Amino acid sequence: MKAPIEDPRTWGLYVITDRTQTSGRSLEEVVGACIQGGARVFQLREKDLEAREMTALAERLLQLITPVGGLLLINDRIDVALAVGANGVHLSQRGLPPVVARRLLGPTRLLGVSCHSLAEAEEAQQGGADFIVLGPIFYTPSKALYGPPVGLELIREVRPRIGLPIVAIGGITAANRSEVRTAGADGVAVISAVMAAPDVSAAVRALRA
Repeated sequence: MKAPIEDPRTWGLYVITDRTQTSGRSLEEVVGACIQGGARVFQLREKDLEAREMTALAERLLQLITPVGGLLLINDRIDVALAVGANGVHLSQRGLPPVVARRLLGPTRLLGVSCHSLAEAEEAQQGGADFIVLGPIFYTPSKALYGPPVGLELIREVRPRIGLPIVAIGGITAANRSEVRTAGADGVAVISAVMAAPDVSAAVRALRA
């Protein structure tokens, strides 16, 4: 049985890493500041790293996240997640099908899936995902390759058709977060709004407020 924090409806904020946006600060420093600001759920998403480097980085982040009762999910790399004992995996649309990933992960680890349409959200739900990350809602450079922003309407379309928790992503800030929640999202995911913030802890507090 999953612990209360493993219910994505309770997260509020899902922080996704990108060490290219940290202005030279180490990822450990930025994640530590996120924790000070109240963040507890993280996705390690450093696509350029080989398995050995990713494993070492994940182990260092777990040393920060686990003592505060937080969660770490690994982007696409089921092998790394299992090797370090991470809390789960987050799949991109280029990753394994959700049904295959669930079989490899087993029932206890979390499985999230990035979705950009209702059809993808339905596939994730049928494949055994625990939550979906839906977007990009607003424009953001990190999600530009997935096409133009889909707007709040996609949340409104998906919400009544999907029983899974919905975490919205794409250009989300403290200023527009309430619009996203009102449209039906259970929480928000951010990258640059936290990774690139001069004061990371303050940025996290503002997004969680």
